[in-house]
Amino acid sequence: MATQEATPGSQSDNSALELPSARDIRDYMLQEASLEAPSEAVSSVEALSISSSSEVDPAPSRKMEAAEGEELLPPRLPELFDTCQRLLDEVEVAAEPTGSRAVQEKVLKGLHLLKQSAEMLVQLDSFSHNEDLEEIASSDLKYLMVPALQGALALKRVNPSKRLDDLQWAREHFLIYLTQCQHYHVAEFELPKTKNNSAESSMAGSSMAHPNLVAMASQRQAKIERYKQKKEMEHRLSAMKAAVESGEADDEHVREYYLLHLRRWIGISLEEIDSIDQEIKILREKDASKEASAPGSTPRPRPPMKPFILTRNAAQAKVFGAGYPSLASMTVNDWYDQRRKVGALPDQGIPKKTSEVRRGAQQHEEQEQKEEEDDEGALQRAREWDDWKDTHPRGYGNRQNMG
Repeated sequence: MATQEATPGSQSDNSALELPSARDIRDYMLQEASLEAPSEAVSSVEALSISSSSEVDPAPSRKMEAAEGEELLPPRLPELFDTCQRLLDEVEVAAEPTGSRAVQEKVLKGLHLLKQSAEMLVQLDSFSHNEDLEEIASSDLKYLMVPALQGALALKRVNPSKRLDDLQWAREHFLIYLTQCQHYHVAEFELPKTKNNSAESSMAGSSMAHPNLVAMASQRQAKIERYKQKKEMEHRLSAMKAAVESGEADDEHVREYYLLHLRRWIGISLEEIDSIDQEIKILREKDASKEASAPGSTPRPRPPMKPFILTRNAAQAKVFGAGYPSLASMTVNDWYDQRRKVGALPDQGIPKKTSEVRRGAQQHEEQEQKEEEDDEGALQRAREWDDWKDTHPRGYGNRQNMG
């Protein structure tokens, strides 16, 4: 009952409340719809983009896999050889010292790549002793230079403690290259002597009293001829280099180009082996001298030298003698000591008495003082004579001859 009854105050409040009309409700619904539309559009675009991205294109993935595969593949033999040759050229023309870090890094990198090249050549079995030079392809001729390049780069290594090992390793590779070239008859030359042959030749040379001048002259002439041939080959190589590297040269010119390279490196290898042998000899003598001068080793006493005769031969000495009145029997110091003992030196006379010394000093002082006084009197007289001549002209007072 209480709820169904309405008070006058409540009726006035309901009449004052304004309810929204149908038009206001319609405008509100349209505004909400316009605000939700962009968000739905965005969500639809995102859905489309996600769906399209889920559909992966196989072409780019294949390209990426191919690129990764190329990076994982080892370099080919021609690329390795060209890189090694370029590194050697950079090391030879470098303005920095050979012992610098940049040059040594190039040397080590080139030796590593050449080692890989040599292993590839062994695996491929590119060269055989059963084939001739004509049977080798023109593009494969340059790989015969791998041992020579190894020896040239080994000589560029700077390590004083391992210098002897580097020299021996480089000599072995130069000799391998020369042996291959002689087997394939690339050029006419004589192989250097090996260690055993060189030891025998050194013993034979030491046993000889006089050097073989004919052999020395022939060696000198051979060096001159190699130098001339080297200059001529370098000139021809520089003229053919551009055509071969650009691929414009035919097979005949390419073959001639690489054969010139092989002959050039033959001359370089022979010269390097000669210099290596000399340096090895110097290093071994240096090591022997260090061992001899070590603290543990006692030096042998040197025997005293005996007087010798300066003549051409013993027969001339017997006929003409030594050429002097007599040979020296003592040194200058011995003679001086002997003369000093007998008191025959200029500063070793009988000592003078003190009074005589004083008297001589007094006389000397008196003589000097007298000379000084005489000098003052003479000077005074000269001045007076000059003054008198100024006042008395020449002929003054001679009145008798006036005529």
